[in-house]
Amino acid sequence: MSAKLIDGKAIAAAVRARVKENIAEFTGRTGVRPGLTVVLVGEDPASQVYVRNKGKAADEAGFLSRQIDLPAETNERVLLDLVARLNADDTVHGILVQLPLPGQIDEAKVIEAIDPRKDVDGLHPMNAGCLFTGRTAFIPCTPYGILRMLDHEKVELKGKHAVMVGRSNLVGKPAAMLLLSRHATVTICHSRTVDLPYVVRSGDVVVAAVGRAEMIRGSWIKPGAVVIDVGMNRNAEGKLCGDVAFDEAKEVAGLITPVPGGVGPMTIAMLLQNTYEAASRRAAVR
Repeated sequence: MSAKLIDGKAIAAAVRARVKENIAEFTGRTGVRPGLTVVLVGEDPASQVYVRNKGKAADEAGFLSRQIDLPAETNERVLLDLVARLNADDTVHGILVQLPLPGQIDEAKVIEAIDPRKDVDGLHPMNAGCLFTGRTAFIPCTPYGILRMLDHEKVELKGKHAVMVGRSNLVGKPAAMLLLSRHATVTICHSRTVDLPYVVRSGDVVVAAVGRAEMIRGSWIKPGAVVIDVGMNRNAEGKLCGDVAFDEAKEVAGLITPVPGGVGPMTIAMLLQNTYEAASRRAAVR
């Protein structure tokens, strides 16, 4: 019996609709349109698509949406100066600098330069530290979306074994912290883990964010497990696929996300949620 598909598009649409309602109410009450500014350095095709989709979603939700394009040869000081100006701009509630950045720019410096109160990507060390210690923080958008999907499907995490395959600052580490906050027992593993199939097979919930096309096979999945595939790759035939061998895994898992149409739409939806929260927090302290 095939697994039930988790429809990320539908869940994301519901989140975006709620954010749009909240924005309309907020703007009507305060006279302020929450502002999101996205900065794109260079002309990476994938980044251009992501940024365009983020801008379109922000416009549709009622945000004051801006995109700033900089040439690939932009130096670090120019970008840091731009971030400083955005930090000081009261019409900007959320700042997102699209990653990756060209090699001459230190990504860590740029992330640290963003005002933590406007860090709607949730990557600033202050927000990461708050997440780690269980305090209120902006959560990175993809892990935030994963948690929302699990909540939507009423997946009980308390006491369950969650296996996080991947250890990036963007997905793996924050997702592990979120699962831990829901009282799951969490194992973080990666491509160098000894006997990775054995570790993955022990998971009641498996989150795959390792960046290798169809690396996780169906035989690695525990029968009935929940499988969340964060990967976005091209296989040998050029077809878009995840980190999980979907056709194999769907015959074993209980719930599974497709690629595309799973986690991807949630990332943009939660960016909008974070930006609305940033504007709300700013209004509350005035």
